[in-house]
Amino acid sequence: MSDAPALQVEIYSDVICPWCYIGKRRFEAALAEVAAEGIEVTTTYRAFQLDPGADPDRSEPAVAGYARKFGGPERAEAIIDHVSNVAAGDGLEFNMGIAQRANTLRAHRMIRRADDPTVPYTQHDMVEALLSAYFCEGRDVGDVDTLASIAGALGDDEEVVREFLNSEALAGDVDTEIASAGQRGVTAVPTYIINGEWSIPGAQDAETFSRVLRRLAERTGA
Repeated sequence: MSDAPALQVEIYSDVICPWCYIGKRRFEAALAEVAAEGIEVTTTYRAFQLDPGADPDRSEPAVAGYARKFGGPERAEAIIDHVSNVAAGDGLEFNMGIAQRANTLRAHRMIRRADDPTVPYTQHDMVEALLSAYFCEGRDVGDVDTLASIAGALGDDEEVVREFLNSEALAGDVDTEIASAGQRGVTAVPTYIINGEWSIPGAQDAETFSRVLRRLAERTGA
């Protein structure tokens, strides 16, 4: 299979989506499994915003945002406890009691910036850093200085990153990606689109991901 074209997977996600982080871990496990069988898969992250109307210049405690969205603090705590327990089963230690819900447009611009070959990290490096910052470290992933610090830890020049974020660079590209989600029928995240044709919705278990990848590899000759 190594001479065949790789399966191309586009992953629509948002960095404040707990199921996107859980799904990332499960999909990575599936990728490792099928790679051992000679199936090649490439992945690209695509932007999606769960809360596009959020103030771009201020964050709020995630608990408050969940309470407003899901009908009060008790319901919010139940949801947070549930996703935190699920995440723990996938090796993730969520700390959502300190999470700061933010507008994620700048974060998505940072992910898109990673496509630049002169940038010293990949999309996957940045996505992992942003998810960890939000869910585990209580950092504001909508804040310019925070994003510059995250990029700096990955080897980037923090001042260059601040200049980038204080401009409108790549904002149009991210807007186009967000619009493409609706055009492609993506209404929730995570969603995995394979070869532009097949869609896997949600944070499936690793076995489901690997089974689907195997079937599509057989169908396409990947």
